[in-house]
Amino acid sequence: MRRLAMLSLAIAAPLAVLAGVLAANRLLTTASGDNAFALRFELPGAGGQIDLPKVEGPLDPGKPLVVIDAGHGGHDPGAGGGGARGGELHEKDVTLTLAQALRDRLLAGGGVRVALTRSDDRYLALEERSGIARRLRADLFISIHADSADDKGASGATVYTLSDKGSTQEASRIATTENRADSINGVPLRDTSNSVSAILVDLAQRQSATASAQFAGLIVREGAGRMGFRDHPLQSAAFVVLKSPDMPSVLFEAGYISNPADAARLASAQGQRAFAETVALAIRVYFGREALAWDMAGQGARLGTGPGAGG
Repeated sequence: MRRLAMLSLAIAAPLAVLAGVLAANRLLTTASGDNAFALRFELPGAGGQIDLPKVEGPLDPGKPLVVIDAGHGGHDPGAGGGGARGGELHEKDVTLTLAQALRDRLLAGGGVRVALTRSDDRYLALEERSGIARRLRADLFISIHADSADDKGASGATVYTLSDKGSTQEASRIATTENRADSINGVPLRDTSNSVSAILVDLAQRQSATASAQFAGLIVREGAGRMGFRDHPLQSAAFVVLKSPDMPSVLFEAGYISNPADAARLASAQGQRAFAETVALAIRVYFGREALAWDMAGQGARLGTGPGAGG
């Protein structure tokens, strides 16, 4: 009998503990209306758009608008590397500092409107970055990054434009019926046939590709003697952030964060100033050329000789 009582107690005790745990869990679940131990994240609604950033600079909407994108952010730190004093640098911090320095330089010179895709440590999807620029109808888009490589000797800045392969892929995407909400240079594609859409996309891409290449070349030219570039600083790749067909865009890898010398330059006030001065000057030269081209086209149209002339 005694052995039977001990056996019953041995079985009953764990069952009592299990019952207590289940009861406590039920109470917590009832009180909170859900699993109290679950982590919750607020996600944007399907099809929702993030808020547009503030546009700074002249109030005149006719002034050119530059959208500056600081790469990475939030839970995406990007590349990491050795800091000037042994501390680790994160690409997301470097790119934000460089973006802010460029913004400040442009605003100080006047005549150009500026917006940052992010002004703090937040995460943005790749499509959201160029999407912000398109929604703002930007005249120029520059995405700032810092490269990384296993080879510690790799150094220097690189300016990327969209490759032909990336252009072709995006043209196909936009020209399909699933993307009729897109517009090219203000023309809604939903009002055109697939063949006309493809023509519009192709023309816009050609114009943007030419303008992007010209701007990239200006960055390298103005940066000579100010900041170090790779042996072949002008490159092309199918970066997602460069796939807006009707907006000149470049991705600027400002240096190798994995290289101690480059990391020290990017983290220094002098290096950041050199970056801002280089890109700001390239931007002003680019817009100066654009204004001159429009002025010459207007004069030619009035005289009946230019590309804008009727006939």
